[in-house]
Amino acid sequence: MHSPLVYIGKIKPYYDHSPSAIDKHAVDGELILTPLGFEGDQQADPRHHGGADRALCHYPREHYDYWKQRFPEQADQFTAPLFGENLSTQNLTEETVFIGDIFRWGQALIQVTQPRSPCYKLNYHCEINGFARIMQDSGRCGWLYRVVSAGKVNPGKPLELVSRNSDVSVAEAISIAFNSPFDEEQYRRLLSASSLSASWSKNMQMRILTKRIEDMERRLVGASGD
Repeated sequence: MHSPLVYIGKIKPYYDHSPSAIDKHAVDGELILTPLGFEGDQQADPRHHGGADRALCHYPREHYDYWKQRFPEQADQFTAPLFGENLSTQNLTEETVFIGDIFRWGQALIQVTQPRSPCYKLNYHCEINGFARIMQDSGRCGWLYRVVSAGKVNPGKPLELVSRNSDVSVAEAISIAFNSPFDEEQYRRLLSASSLSASWSKNMQMRILTKRIEDMERRLVGASGD
């Protein structure tokens, strides 16, 4: 069982790019988890963040040791919730969590829907050029949940795995989608994973139809005016 630290945030302006709610703070005590995430948590870009399939972001706390070693001159910043995560735990990683996993947490049930797709706002927030691509290449992306059953939750209550519904780990999904050459068989395998998010299902299906991998540059580096 794994008791998470919990973080929420408000949308804030950034002088050099678009507003974001990536800067989150720790909360204690009972929270209301709705179908769209925690009451009081916000997303600045609802097209690419938040929504029913992406209600919560989870990042393994042990990965911060890797980032401290990778960027020792900026080691002090590498602590949760630098990456805008809602949940932080030890001993749950992309290798041990699977697409479709359902966890009981307090009164709520939450289900893994996709890996996190790192975006360019991490580059600004971490003050490291190209950090979103570095995170994507490393496979240390974290993952997202939908809320299957809303209710009251508490940082002191553990996450309990109650149902495993696919054989595709989050790590495998990251490899298939981000870090491997075109492979229709693997895209079909990912599509078959129970409860894969609508956006990832669309991307995999479009790869099969178009016979090519979509352009990820705007997500990773942004565009003029972002």
